[in-house]
Amino acid sequence: MNVAATNEIAPISQFPLFNCLTDDEKIRLESMAEYKVKPKFSYLYLPDEPSDTIFFLAKGMIKIATHSDDGKEVIKSLFQPLAMFGELGIIGETKRQDLAQALREEVHIYTLKVSDLKKLMRMNFQLCDKVMALFGNRLLRAESKLESLIFKDARTRIVEFIKDAVARSGRKVGFEILLKHSLTHQDIANITCTSRQTVTLVLNELRKSDLIYFNRGKILVRDMAKLV
Repeated sequence: MNVAATNEIAPISQFPLFNCLTDDEKIRLESMAEYKVKPKFSYLYLPDEPSDTIFFLAKGMIKIATHSDDGKEVIKSLFQPLAMFGELGIIGETKRQDLAQALREEVHIYTLKVSDLKKLMRMNFQLCDKVMALFGNRLLRAESKLESLIFKDARTRIVEFIKDAVARSGRKVGFEILLKHSLTHQDIANITCTSRQTVTLVLNELRKSDLIYFNRGKILVRDMAKLV
């Protein structure tokens, strides 16, 4: 494994998924993993590539997306540091169905062969349980997003995306919550299955109502309880 060049980068053995491993298993994990740095906007994988590698995000932000027949992008998921992605090879995917792309900053990742993670899972049943729980949580989130697309209007989907992103990744600044992100209005549209124009209209409306403030790369929520 290549050594990370900065103290900001956590070793793969410190990712929450692996806190159940023994010291010996962590050493084995470190020897299996490969550390890489990818430029901003670069692709980590593309559709039809082999699904034989799993990715662990140490720094930066990536999106998992697909394209419709007419070329429209739909963002399925966003991942931030300490997340695992590209893991469907564990449950039988042989070729990628989606793409993974870095956003507006370089990303630092660890890669691990599917076969190596499966070896660790056979050695440590707690790890097996944690991986299965991760799949379960992502399935629940996918079902929730599908229900939102069916039953909720565009404005509600955009507001709920902001609230969810702020709740997961924001930090308190006095009585307000600040979210730093790497998303364009088009990215938010691709996540919420709306249009860029609709995203801009909703964000401007929320700002005019003094519920949020935003500029490039930042959203400040004044009061989560009032953001509806």
